[in-house]
Amino acid sequence: MADDTPVIETREEVMFFDTDIGGVVHNIAYLRMIETARTRLAAQLGMQLREMARTQVYPVVVRTEIDYRKPATLGDVLVIRGRLERVERARFWVAFEIRREGEEVLLISCRQSLALVQMPQGRPLRLPEDWPDKYPHLTGKAELTSPR
Repeated sequence: MADDTPVIETREEVMFFDTDIGGVVHNIAYLRMIETARTRLAAQLGMQLREMARTQVYPVVVRTEIDYRKPATLGDVLVIRGRLERVERARFWVAFEIRREGEEVLLISCRQSLALVQMPQGRPLRLPEDWPDKYPHLTGKAELTSPR
């Protein structure tokens, strides 16, 4: 991964509302944690929340691929690592991994494809013109890999 690849790392403590009666994290709770990390990653890409509200241009998830490998449980502190993975003309891919703090065991891996959409029309937009120049290592046809 190139040094200029946008990356994010967040931490979430597993709360009671994230779990079932057995204290195991619900699958949807992981997506909420990923959403938080993705929102912060979007800010690094120039899509701050207030600016999105002003322009009404939003990164919209069009595809999610997620693998639930091992469960997290009540009270775990989870580290969510994400990065920009690939840049295309009208969409981009981000990738995430979730692990327990202090452990290397992979719990969750996730990839998402996003498009920029102008609201309220719902019109898809091209990605910013400077992205291929900023992230040339992410524009090729190389095989996609999970984040490190």
